[in-house]
Amino acid sequence: MAATRTEEDSLGRREVPAQAYYGIQTLRALENFPVSGLHASPHLVRAYAILKGAAARANVELGSLDAERGQAIGAAAAEVAAGKLADQFVVDVFQAGAGTSFHMNVNEVLANRALEILGKPRGDYRSVSPNDHVNCGQSTNDTFPTAAQVAALFALREVRAAVETLSGSLRRKGEAFRRHAKSGRTHLKDAMPVTLGAELRAYATALDRVLELLPAVEQSLAEVPLGGNAVGTGVNTRAGFRRRVVQYAAEGTGLPLRVARDPFEAMQSRAPLGEAAAWMKTLAGELGRIANDLRLLSSGPATGLDELRVPEIQPGSSIMPGKVNPSAAECLNQIAFRVVGSELSTSLAVQAGQLEINVMMPLAAFEVLFSAGILAQYLPVFARSCVDGLEPNEAALARYLGSSTAVLTVLTPKFGYLRIAELVHESARTGRSMKELLVAHGLATAAEADALLSPAALAKLAEPVE
Repeated sequence: MAATRTEEDSLGRREVPAQAYYGIQTLRALENFPVSGLHASPHLVRAYAILKGAAARANVELGSLDAERGQAIGAAAAEVAAGKLADQFVVDVFQAGAGTSFHMNVNEVLANRALEILGKPRGDYRSVSPNDHVNCGQSTNDTFPTAAQVAALFALREVRAAVETLSGSLRRKGEAFRRHAKSGRTHLKDAMPVTLGAELRAYATALDRVLELLPAVEQSLAEVPLGGNAVGTGVNTRAGFRRRVVQYAAEGTGLPLRVARDPFEAMQSRAPLGEAAAWMKTLAGELGRIANDLRLLSSGPATGLDELRVPEIQPGSSIMPGKVNPSAAECLNQIAFRVVGSELSTSLAVQAGQLEINVMMPLAAFEVLFSAGILAQYLPVFARSCVDGLEPNEAALARYLGSSTAVLTVLTPKFGYLRIAELVHESARTGRSMKELLVAHGLATAAEADALLSPAALAKLAEPVE
C-alpha cells in the first residue's frame, strides 16, 4: 500500500498520501466532489499564489506573522506562481460554494512546501499552518474573488492578443482582395456590388470595435476585495493590511490592482466576472457571424456560392471521396456557441449572490476562464489555418456580378424606382439580359449599356462614396 501520513481537521483524522503537498481538507474535497475531472485554470493557481505571497509579506511587515514563516510561505508561493507543483491542485472546478475547497487546496500546498523549505516534514501544521499562517488575515470570501478577477485579467490579455492576430489576418486579406468586385447580398438576395476586400476588412473592423470595449472590463476586474476577509470588515487584520496586500499583489501580478471603493459591495457582487463573460459573448457573436459568412461564401462548389475558397485542411467526409468542408470555420462556430452558453451560466452565478458573499464564485470563475482559454487557444489557429489561406474564385465573382440586376439601382435617379423595378421583373420573367432590356426599352444605346454594365463600371460601384 502507498505510504500515508495522518492529518487532523475539525471533523477528525484522515490518512493523506505521504507524497502529496495537499492535505486533509483537499482530500475531503476529492471525495465529496468527484464531478467533472476538470481542475483549476493555471491562471487561477498563479493568481492565488501571488496573492498568498503578497499577504505573507504584508503580514510580516505588520507583525502578524514572524519573518521565518512568512519568508518560507513567500518562497513557496513564488514557486507555485512560476508553475511548480501544478499537479497538486486537484480539486474539481465544481465544488463547495465560494471556493473554500480550492482555497484550502492552495493553503495546504503552500504550507507543506513552506515546511519543506524550513526542513520540517509535511503535515507538521503546528510549525506552518494552512489556516493560521498561510491564510493569516484572509478568507475564501476575499481571496477567491480576487484571484478569479486577477486570473481573468491574465486570461483576457491572451484573448486580446489572439483577437488582434485574427483581426490582422482579416485586414491583410481585405487589402489583398480590395480589387475583387462582387455582388453584394442583403436578405441573402442580390444587392449592390461590394468587394471581397471590403467584406473581409469589415470583419476586422468588427473585431477591433469589440477590443475597444475591453479596457472598461479590465478596469472593473482590477478593483478587488482583497483585504476584506470574511465579510468586508477586514476582521483579524492589522491597520494598513488591506492597502499593503493589494499593493504587493499589484506588484506581483504587474496589474493595476486597486483597493475596492466599497469593501462590502466588493464582497457581495461578482459583477466584474459577469462583465468579462458578457464581453466574450459580444466577441463570440461577431466570431460566429464571421464564421457563418465564410462558410456561406465558400459553399459549393457546384451548388453553392463558391466565391471564396478556404484552405483544404482535412478530408470532409468518411463516405464521399474528395469532399472538403470549411472545418476551421465550423470549429469557430462551436467555440462561439460555447462562449455564449458560458455567459448565461456566469450571469446566473453572478445574480445568485446572497447577502454578504456570492457562493457561486467557483462556477463563474470556471466559465470565464474556460471561455477565455478556448478563445485564446483557437483564434490564432483559425487565422493561420483558414483566413491566411483564403483565395477568391474570380470566375464565380465575375459571373454573379455580371448577372445581378441590383446594379440598375444607379439608374433610379434618372428613370425612377418603378420603371427600373419593371425591368428587373421582366428580366426575371423572360430571361433577357439587362443590357438587352435597356436597349429594347430605349433607356440606353448599346454602347451606353455596355459601358454601364462593364466589369470596370461595376467594380467602381463597389467603391464607397466619400
